[in-house]
Amino acid sequence: MAAARLAAAGWELVERNARTRYGELDIVALDGRDLVFVEVKAGRRGSRLGPERPILAVDANKQHRVRRLAIAWMAERRGAVRYAQVRFDAIGVTFDRGGRAVGWEHLRAAF
Repeated sequence: MAAARLAAAGWELVERNARTRYGELDIVALDGRDLVFVEVKAGRRGSRLGPERPILAVDANKQHRVRRLAIAWMAERRGAVRYAQVRFDAIGVTFDRGGRAVGWEHLRAAF
């Protein structure tokens, strides 16, 4: 859902569930000339588990891990993608009990 929404906004999806030898990145995309690594978190409205909003689950540890994975991704694909800048975005999607998306939060340059 997040990838489709970004594509509809004119982003070029480079890779979904991008694997490196250290782990996986949710979305790698181009927003204009910027290479963007997007971390996506989902949660259920009214849940007692996890943070109040899914996007808050992108804590300092997760941010550090995504940065390390991004460095590995770029090193493994040296020269494959041309970009002006590198950015890290976070997307939080909230679902109701029926599985319908009822909230969407996209933070550009989140970390």
